[in-house]
Amino acid sequence: MTEPIKLQPPLTDEVVEKLKTGDRVEITGVIYTARDMAHKKMVDGHQKGEPLPFDPEGQIIYYTGPTPAAPGRVIGAAGPTTSYRMDRYTPCLLELGIKGMIGKGPRGPEVKEAIKMHKSVYFAAIGGAGALISKTIKKAEVIAYPDLGAEAVMRLEVENFPAIVVNDIHGGDLYVAGRAEYGAEEASEDSC
Repeated sequence: MTEPIKLQPPLTDEVVEKLKTGDRVEITGVIYTARDMAHKKMVDGHQKGEPLPFDPEGQIIYYTGPTPAAPGRVIGAAGPTTSYRMDRYTPCLLELGIKGMIGKGPRGPEVKEAIKMHKSVYFAAIGGAGALISKTIKKAEVIAYPDLGAEAVMRLEVENFPAIVVNDIHGGDLYVAGRAEYGAEEASEDSC
């Protein structure tokens, strides 16, 4: 197995162009959290001429709503949430400069097209591994929408945050490729 690709936001077009579906990555630096209500607030605010709570250029959004931190911990469990809930807002945020998203589950056709058009990338984190993932988070602070509780926008400092490329700018889709490969293996096992 090859070593993971080391990434440090903000991401550039040149970095994103080299990423391919199935690549394992480790992210070190600053990423931002936002779920569906925060996405709605950001997009609604943008449409009213308000700035986003952070400079989106080259940044990565992690779809998570962390649990409260235990004493002595920076953050609680911080596993990925299902990404399609953000699909209606994602093309706008990619147009504004977001380069990466981390979540779980497949994306819709409009998001896949926006990923290609705006040279962005969609990563998956391992669902059910929120406690393990939280160990890569070294600092966490709420920067916007504290009224949303766990769904507030947070600025996270991460070190070797593990993810895998699902959708790349070349049209690759790990979920489609995985099903095709699994189906091909099943068909060959049933053959004479």
